[in-house]
Amino acid sequence: MMNSDKIEGRNPVMEALRADREIDKIMITKGAEGSVKKIIGMAKDKGIIIQYVEKQKLDQISESHAHQGVIAFVAAHTYVEIEDILKKAEEKNEDAFIIILDEITDPHNLGSVMRTADAAGVHGIIIPKRRSVGLTGVVAKTSAGAIEYVPVAKVSNIAQTIELLKKEGVWIVGADMAGQKKHYEEDMKGKIALVIGSEGEGIGRLIKEKCDFLVNIPMKGKIGSLNASVAASILMYEVMRQKEKTE
Repeated sequence: MMNSDKIEGRNPVMEALRADREIDKIMITKGAEGSVKKIIGMAKDKGIIIQYVEKQKLDQISESHAHQGVIAFVAAHTYVEIEDILKKAEEKNEDAFIIILDEITDPHNLGSVMRTADAAGVHGIIIPKRRSVGLTGVVAKTSAGAIEYVPVAKVSNIAQTIELLKKEGVWIVGADMAGQKKHYEEDMKGKIALVIGSEGEGIGRLIKEKCDFLVNIPMKGKIGSLNASVAASILMYEVMRQKEKTE
């Protein structure tokens, strides 16, 4: 059985793998035998994340109640490569403007970021394969259609991706309360990638070290952090403002 986010059952999942469907991850009951081993092999060959869980977990999320120990989570839209995002900027004769989301797990946050990204002229978004929400049906709905216009690349290693972007002349700007400059004080013209971390943890230590510089968003209230999509929106519009000022 399949809905907008999940494919349930051994044969449907196997056929989805054969058809090269965009699959974010596959949940498999611990200790499952038989044809599940073939599914595991195919998934590993394609670099798809496999998560082994108790049967009760699959029972809870199953809609068909006939999952046979296997549920695949499919993407609501096709992912792209980093090169596709850079090419999009080049084709528009614009400096690359990219968003990197570090472990954003809330689909509403990703959808909201995509909606603002489309409005602010972002060429693409990069998310990690692990510990991150993918392009689910909720993301598609929250994006209000932006999922059709903002390319998303899913990568195995954010740190390595940052190094790749640097080689392409992209400056990496991290949003962090420890940033020495306020976001509107830093020069964010040219090729820019904004790194946004999760609300609770912020940007990971290694990723933070890879950033060329960190900026903070000034806050006068009692709450210590902003919603990730709100922080991303503030920074995206500051980049857009600076870029338009130089045109």
